[in-house]
This record gives sequence, structure tokens and C-alpha cells, in this order.
Amino acid sequence: MARIFKLKTLGALTALGTAGALVYFHDPRASAFKYIVMPAGRLLVPDGELAHNLTITYFKLPFIKPQLPKKWLSLVDPEHKLEQTVCDKPASSSVPRDSRVRSLKLATPVGIAAGFDKGANVIDTLFGLGFSWVEIGSVTPLEQPGNPRPRVFRLVKDKAFVNRFGFNSEGHAVVADRIRALGPLKGKGANPDGKVLAVNLGKNKTGDEVEDYVKGVHTFGELADALVVNVSSPNTPGLRDLQDGGKLGGLLTRLVKERNSLKLNELPPLLVKIAPDLSVDQVKAIASAVKSSGIDGVVVGNTTIQRPEELKSSPELIAETGGLSGPPVKPFEIKVLKALRAELGPDLTVIGCGGVSTADDALEFAKSGADLVQLYTSLAYDGPGVPSLLTEDLIKKLGSQTWSQYTGRS
Repeated sequence: MARIFKLKTLGALTALGTAGALVYFHDPRASAFKYIVMPAGRLLVPDGELAHNLTITYFKLPFIKPQLPKKWLSLVDPEHKLEQTVCDKPASSSVPRDSRVRSLKLATPVGIAAGFDKGANVIDTLFGLGFSWVEIGSVTPLEQPGNPRPRVFRLVKDKAFVNRFGFNSEGHAVVADRIRALGPLKGKGANPDGKVLAVNLGKNKTGDEVEDYVKGVHTFGELADALVVNVSSPNTPGLRDLQDGGKLGGLLTRLVKERNSLKLNELPPLLVKIAPDLSVDQVKAIASAVKSSGIDGVVVGNTTIQRPEELKSSPELIAETGGLSGPPVKPFEIKVLKALRAELGPDLTVIGCGGVSTADDALEFAKSGADLVQLYTSLAYDGPGVPSLLTEDLIKKLGSQTWSQYTGRS
């Protein structure tokens, strides 16, 4: 009898412990993610790409995946200090009279960069972690495997990555079906919860580069709140050549024309994603192409092919071919961001991306000209609590100011 009682007690305690663990790890802000789960994961799963795929699987699990309480943001930001409206510049004369480019209202200025959810598998989970801008992709028209593995390398001492994925993608059709399966989107500019879904468009390794982007505009124009044209990945041969002022101007002008031809009352804003490996003259040429084409914004930037001398990781990892991401790229992004904002003026939307880990990083990007910020690598190192903890710290650091006042867009 005593043995049965002990077994029942043990079973009850095990059940309670399991339930408690599930409740604890359901909260992305749990400190164990940063200090136990993520470091242990790097030891147990040395393959960075496999670790990423396992994370996507975890984020798809109902009841177990990390999610913030539904009223989290209203509790931490009751005065809506972080609200921001972007892509709200005066309408281009090329926009049809019965249409307008959708302005985007975001609950916070914190988004996740393209690359984390290439296949639109965990959109709801990412919104549930506290991101207001979720950018999926890059998505290519046709399915393609990308570059051979291994193609992801952790530079742990630098909290950075080198990757050479090469636009691995399941293709437009698969990704578009996943977005449709979500039901009515929460975005479309007038969304009460301030969440924006963006689709990052890429090109296939072979084929007509301009037509690939045109296909993306027509496939996702009615499904996404915003479209981002990726001409800056260092891992697709010839792609960065599209950043040449003349080529870029022609491409963007064509894409704006195609976007404006969509039979929609509200057209998705169109942005272009550029590299941090640009000279001042190249930035000026890009700014000219951006202004003349009539697109709505720029994302600065992508991964870098540069290797700063300050990197601490092993020379073998540093020497791997691919784009470097994480804190080491921030100075390059900031330099290009400042130069671009000086050329564009205050009206066009600019998103800062690259090395954002903390509220101080976000504020530095804002001071340099960014309206919003995106992160990715810090999520991979510090866990799913990064966006919400960064947001909460941002509110504290702003004090009596709003984000719009801080950026000068009040």
C-alpha cells in the first residue's frame, strides 16, 4: 500500500513538474532560454542549419511553442509610445486614381528580418513573440535547393553567423498557399493590432532576373502587407550587380509599374533591400534610383562579405565563404544607413537591420535614420525572448518620448 502511495505521489509530482515546465517554457521571456536552452542547443546540435530547422519545428507545435500573453503589449506600452506609421509618403502620380499605396501602422518598431522563416511556416508564432513586422523569405519563383551543405557556420565568440544558403526556397506556389491558409490577414494597413506581414522576393539562380521579381509582385501583391525586393544577398551569383544605379533604377521602375497594375484598392508598399558593402558613391546612385522609381522604402541591409579585424572566432570559420551577420556587421550597416538617409531626406521609409540585439542598438539605428529595426541573429543566440525584452527595455529608455518623436517622425 505504501509503495502504491509512493508511486502515485511520484506520478503526480512528475505530472506537475511537466506541466510547470510547459507553462514556464511557453513564456518566451523565460531566462532559461538564454542561459540554458540556447547554449545547450549549440553544444548538442553543432550543425547550425539543423538547429534552425528544429527551432522552426518547435515553433509550429501547438500549446508548447513560446507565445506572449495576448495583452502583453497593452500592459507594457499602455500609452502606445512605440506605435509607428511607415510607407505614408505622398502618393506617386503613377498610382491609379482608384488605388493608393497602403500605409502601415505598427504597434512597435521591432521586426524579424527575412531568412528566419523562408517558407512562411511560423508567421503566427513570430507575431506571438512580439514582432510587429514579420518578413518571410526570400522566396524564389521556382523551388530550388540553394548551395550545398554545410552552408551555415556559427561564430560563437562573436555571436555571429556566416551563411551561404543561396536562396534555398520552396517556390512561390507553396509559400503563397501557406499564407492563404492563415485566413484573412491581420495587416492591410488599417490593422488594429499593428502587425505587418512582408514577403521578401528573390530570384532563381537561372532565368530572367527582372521577370522573377515581376512574378513575385503578382503572386504576393494581394497576400502581403508589403513586398521587399532582395538585390543584396552575397550568395547568388550576379545578384549584387543589380545594385548598380542604372540597373537598379530600371528594375525598380518596372516593379513599381507592375505593382501599380494590380487590381487592388490598396497596393502593397514596395521596398528594396541593399547591402552594407557599398561606397558613398554607390549609396548616392542607389538613392537616386530609389527616388526616381517611386518605391516606398529601403531595408539597410543584408549580410556582409567583409571580415572585421576584431572578430574573435577561429580563422577557419571566419574564412568561410558567405555573408556575415550579427553584431560585427552593425558598423557597416550604420555607415550606409546614415549616408542613405542623408540622400533620401525624411520622407521615405528606411528599415535598419544588422546587429540589432538590444534596445540601445535599436536606438542607435533610429538616430542614424531608421524608422524600424529588424533582427535575426540575436534571436538565434539569445532565444525567443529577445523581441519582447528588447521592446520592454526600449519603452524604459525612451522615457517620456515616443518612438516617432525619437526618430523625428512625430
